[in-house]
Amino acid sequence: MPMFSRGRYGVRLASSPEDVEAAQRLRFATFIDGSGAAVDGPRAEGRDADDLDPLCDHMLIEDRRTGALACCFRLLPLQNGSEIARTYSARYYDLSALADYPERMVEMGRFCVHPDYRDPDVLRVAWGAMTRYVEDRGVGMLFGCSSFKGTDADAYMDAFALLKEKHLAPTRWLPRVKAPKVFRYAKQLRLRRPDVKLANLRMPPLLRTYLMMGGWVSDHAVIDNDLNTLHVFTGVEIARVPPSRARLLRGA
Repeated sequence: MPMFSRGRYGVRLASSPEDVEAAQRLRFATFIDGSGAAVDGPRAEGRDADDLDPLCDHMLIEDRRTGALACCFRLLPLQNGSEIARTYSARYYDLSALADYPERMVEMGRFCVHPDYRDPDVLRVAWGAMTRYVEDRGVGMLFGCSSFKGTDADAYMDAFALLKEKHLAPTRWLPRVKAPKVFRYAKQLRLRRPDVKLANLRMPPLLRTYLMMGGWVSDHAVIDNDLNTLHVFTGVEIARVPPSRARLLRGA
């Protein structure tokens, strides 16, 4: 049963192993195939899968005309910050500062869009689905890892400088370093002033959306050779989402 539909797209949560496998195959095609990432285990079968998949809700955005999967992402709900250590993000960041967070949380990850669906409505519908999920469950914080393609930080210096200048996490929630390879951009770029236009051009679209919602990021990026990406921990406190942005997301 679809959660809702808009135009040609229908939104629903995965309800079978076949649904989850379809999401894993889209994730493989988006994140792994041809990216230079390691191909082993389930990836040798054309699937991006891990031990968290059985614990997550998998959101599917489908083309109502053909049934094709246009977009997917997964959501791991937590009762509060006491469960933060079991998340994907906690494998790369020391999130002990969030362990006392008192409200419900959701980790959103593996967000991907099929290359045949560059229609802006796909993203609008996806964010509408995320908004409904968060509001229906009374979530206080949405978080995850926002990825830059490749592991060459030089290509994103203005983007990182902008993150350092305007979007660092509040001190009380700031993730600490845990991964063996990181780029400490807040420290290394402390004197750099960003070219805002270039920064926004180089910012990943998903991260850009988080920031427009009032999101904040870690002060360092993890160098993830497994997925051939750089990523920053990203958090959005739902109560701090600007009202105008919240209305747009509900309207989607």
